[in-house]
Amino acid sequence: MVFSYKAKDQKGKLVDGEVEASDQREAINKIKSLKLSVVSISQSKKKKSKEGKVKAKEIVIFSRQLSTLVSSGVPIVQSLGILESQAETKNFKQVIERIRQDIEGGLSISDAMAKHPKAFDELYVSMIRAGEVGGILDTILDRLATYLESSSALRDKVKSALMYPMIVGSIAIVLTIFLVIFVIPIFKNIFMGFGAELPLITRIVIGISDFLKANIIYIIIVAGGAGYGLKKYISTDDGRRKFDYILLKLPVFGMILKKVAIARFSRTLGTLVKSGVPILQGLETVAKTSGNKIIEEVLLDSMKSIREGGKISDPLRKSDVFPSMVVQMISVGEETGSLDNMLSKIADFYDQEVDAAVKGLTSMIEPIVMVFMGAVIGFIVIAMFIPMFEMGEIASKAG
Repeated sequence: MVFSYKAKDQKGKLVDGEVEASDQREAINKIKSLKLSVVSISQSKKKKSKEGKVKAKEIVIFSRQLSTLVSSGVPIVQSLGILESQAETKNFKQVIERIRQDIEGGLSISDAMAKHPKAFDELYVSMIRAGEVGGILDTILDRLATYLESSSALRDKVKSALMYPMIVGSIAIVLTIFLVIFVIPIFKNIFMGFGAELPLITRIVIGISDFLKANIIYIIIVAGGAGYGLKKYISTDDGRRKFDYILLKLPVFGMILKKVAIARFSRTLGTLVKSGVPILQGLETVAKTSGNKIIEEVLLDSMKSIREGGKISDPLRKSDVFPSMVVQMISVGEETGSLDNMLSKIADFYDQEVDAAVKGLTSMIEPIVMVFMGAVIGFIVIAMFIPMFEMGEIASKAG
């Protein structure tokens, strides 16, 4: 339990803080051990965090700097005070300040960080807790920074590779909608005065234009409602499971998502095991941070297998997510006691695989998008200009 208190220091100054204890008496004893006189104390009520999300880059820099300060022998509270003054954003400055105050109030570093999930996720807190227990906090912080850098680099690779096709595709869609809703009606008015029957291709395009122009508001409402309904469905366990299953089965994209998931799983679990986090706790943390319900279930099955005296690799072998090579390497790692090293090798290999797959996807998507864009716009242009040619022929014959 966490207790909030007001107390006076040796100079009579009133201070606020929080302390973790099993009961109120233990909390009071902890406060007194800090040479404070208790004025009031009560059990803290959980409040909804109003803090914004902290950028991964800020956490990486914070981890590196805190590791350097701690390894140099600077006390943790003083180190946090230094980093608080150097924080670039107001939000993160407040987070560091509150962590420092909680540590001064008697909380452990990991418990103080756990109160700020938008800055420090479960994985980060688990590793810090392991560092505290093992007395290697500086080493853990350095590993965390390395892990976060690798994870961020992998995420950025996928985002940057898909950015260009997404921009080109969005421009193509906007341009097509503009032509259909605003340009085609102008040609329609011209053709109405022409009097002759229009070609089928032209009638189809004009029909689509009329439909969109008359129902665009309803289409937007229906699309918005469908998107909201899908989002609500995905927020349920069953919906999330089915959605994640479909994602993994998608052609091309599904393969990349699997490789990203394997790289993330291997890097995360390898870092946790190497940092001294118990294997069951490590698997639970990785499962919760996997971002995919199917993979989460496979990892939870691995936990069950270990509790029953089995291996991590047994449930992985039964799933269709993890390739046989990955399963074999993990199995060898378990047998030889070098699981963390094997997981790191798997992560390095799949980082390269993701890089190659994303480059291949980009080179394939770009021409497809360009061909699609050309075909749609070309179809519209041809549909509009065929009647124009016919009008020219009739006019020349009449002349």
